[in-house]
Amino acid sequence: MLSATDPARIHADRAAGTLTIEWRDEHHTTYPAATLRWLCPCAYCRGEAGLPGWLDSAPSLTSDQVRLVDLALVGQYAVAPTWGDGHHTGFYTFTTLRAMCPCDECSANRVAAGTPTLGSASHASHEVGGTR
Repeated sequence: MLSATDPARIHADRAAGTLTIEWRDEHHTTYPAATLRWLCPCAYCRGEAGLPGWLDSAPSLTSDQVRLVDLALVGQYAVAPTWGDGHHTGFYTFTTLRAMCPCDECSANRVAAGTPTLGSASHASHEVGGTR
């Protein structure tokens, strides 16, 4: 049985700074690398045990912090990017990536359902290219 969270193809375009996933239901999603870095789910970036993560205090990211260097599969449920600054501990599950698809249709569906969109996430107020 096909699931909307099963990828058929994954392409990391390092030069363009994008991750494109073609899902088994034929939906296509392209994530800008900067968006993915702001969504990093690791404990360092997001925080843990009630403590804020590094991204909570970062007003901007440098170009190295959003430069996609490598992408590895984690089992059959996630991808793990390596960033230009060496950060590599965030596993992005396919379920989460599909749920946060930034396309107009998926964004409109989330707004209609009252669920978060990428535009309302905390990274929307942050910038790329800072000096941190």
